[in-house]
Amino acid sequence: MGLVVQKYGGSSVADAEGIKRVAKRVVEAKKHGHQVVVVVSAMGDTTDELIDLAAEVSPVASGRELDMLLTAGERISMALLAMAIKALGHEAQSFTGSQAGVITDSTHNRARIIDVTPGRIQSSVNKGNIAIVAGFQGVSQSSKDITTLGRGGSDTTAVALAAALGAEVCEIYTDVDGVFTADPRVVKRARKIDWISYEDMLELASSGSKVLLHRCVEYARRYNIPIHVRSSFSGLPGTWVSSEPPEQRGQRGQQQQGEHETMEQAIISGVAHDTSEAKVTVVGVPDKPGEAALIFRAIADAEINIDMVVQNVSAAATGLTDISFTLPKSEGRRVIAALERHRAGIGFEALRYDDQVAKISLVGAGMKTNPGVCATFFEALAGAGVNVELISTSEIRISVVTREEEVNDAVRAVHTAFGLDSENDEAVVYGGTGR
Repeated sequence: MGLVVQKYGGSSVADAEGIKRVAKRVVEAKKHGHQVVVVVSAMGDTTDELIDLAAEVSPVASGRELDMLLTAGERISMALLAMAIKALGHEAQSFTGSQAGVITDSTHNRARIIDVTPGRIQSSVNKGNIAIVAGFQGVSQSSKDITTLGRGGSDTTAVALAAALGAEVCEIYTDVDGVFTADPRVVKRARKIDWISYEDMLELASSGSKVLLHRCVEYARRYNIPIHVRSSFSGLPGTWVSSEPPEQRGQRGQQQQGEHETMEQAIISGVAHDTSEAKVTVVGVPDKPGEAALIFRAIADAEINIDMVVQNVSAAATGLTDISFTLPKSEGRRVIAALERHRAGIGFEALRYDDQVAKISLVGAGMKTNPGVCATFFEALAGAGVNVELISTSEIRISVVTREEEVNDAVRAVHTAFGLDSENDEAVVYGGTGR
């Protein structure tokens, strides 16, 4: 049997009982003959609590010191899990991200992995140990400072280790039974997907689906690492994310389309939503070449990522236009400041900031070549009384921005309109509201 990397989220190791339950599952994998490497998140809401504590001490915390603080959460989890495994009669060793060889750039709070040199991890498992790694963290290649990978970074740690170690599979354990056609906290009759391609999962993740981080799926696709998303609270099979479906599951999309549907019919993977974004409108931009470049260069220089972009038709009388884009709410203050610094050079009239918006996305293969998908999507929104503010499309995705208070109704309406509602059991969320 080969090497398996297992990742457990905060809800799975939220308390002593959860840690002991995870230890039993890890030991079971070891008994089946696998070499096992485990990546853990901080317990429950520890990371949020540490962030709140830092804000009370200092409104503007140093990125370096904040990383030093936040990495404590995962170190607590890894040590406790190692103790629980040893109590079951098996050898375990815990490692921080830097000890595990996770090398990053020097950007604090949202570092990117440059390389993984897992010599100590490989040596440990070769000796028969279960290796436990603190997720979400690494060490800067240049400064040697401790860094964190940003929200959901433990997923990325797990996949990166799986690639570096040549693992057969990376198992992501969470508080739901797999990837669903919508967030089961919003749509109770969401269906579990048995298999989904990297491309569709990337779209769902980038559109707000929180079960897997976008960077994690991107890394897995690059190194062709199969991901198995499962619940640590049940023994049910989960969702496979890979380039091709497992042979025993048959042809791609078989679980999403009926036996009598045509091969080229659009296969809808799911509906995702995101309430963490804000909308910025740059008002009164001169409609001439280079203006958009000036706007987005100012944003890029501030190291801010944006999502959807829409430019209005220029007003003939004034020769001015408006450009709207979405970005994480957490970056709102920084992007406004960055644009204000360049107001004179760009020549816009005003900035409008709106953080009461949400994004809803429909994801699926073959949407571009199947007429009626857009019509059904917008009819469902209209039927739910949902107004659309921005629209963005790709070959396998339609995304719109709506009011935040309307997003749950919008998700349910679109989910039902495309026949995604389950006819049987409702989706179960075992661990509350977090992973």
